[in-house]
Amino acid sequence: MELPSENREIVFLLADDHSIVRQGMEIVISDIAPNAKVYHTSSLQQIAELVESKGIEMAVIDAHFPDGNSLHIIPEIKKANPDIKILVFTGLEEDLHALKFIKAGVNGYLSKLSEEEEVREGILQFIQKGEYFSDVVRKLLVQFIYNPDLISPLSPLTKRELEIAEMYAEGYGNLEIANKLNIKQNTVSTIKKNIFEKLKLENLVELIELIKTHHKI
Repeated sequence: MELPSENREIVFLLADDHSIVRQGMEIVISDIAPNAKVYHTSSLQQIAELVESKGIEMAVIDAHFPDGNSLHIIPEIKKANPDIKILVFTGLEEDLHALKFIKAGVNGYLSKLSEEEEVREGILQFIQKGEYFSDVVRKLLVQFIYNPDLISPLSPLTKRELEIAEMYAEGYGNLEIANKLNIKQNTVSTIKKNIFEKLKLENLVELIELIKTHHKI
């Protein structure tokens, strides 16, 4: 696919469940590429449909929506248009989440925590080059060559620890997990402590977020 020039009409899709994020991003895009045609959606499930029906060339999508995780629909987006360029624009930490999205086939990862100038530069590079990776993500990509386990921050967990972490994400408590796995409740508590230490987490909310991002629950 020949990358679009800023001077011709580029068909964009902005997918985020917060309208203020989409509006802000459209302002940045329109400033860089005045002839851009921009479609919006707040629904994860509409993304692939719009990509196919509207001839979307470039998509800026969030990582999480109320109706699911965009990681799992990237293959659908690529199927709808194999040449599409996808930039993930999200509040999820780059060092924890960028690599798995890149592995899934996205062309860039931009943090919502970035300064305004970096967001603009990221969009400019995305339009001009068809990709954008921050210095943080580029360093991760180099590290990944030597350590493929970086693709998932869950890799330090044992099989049993991962099983229990997933049960927490499904809403089970310590007693329910103990009963289901036929182990003592204090054993579950010990494993939970180990999970938190290995993943450097503070609470269950953080664990559930991490599990739901990396697994189809």
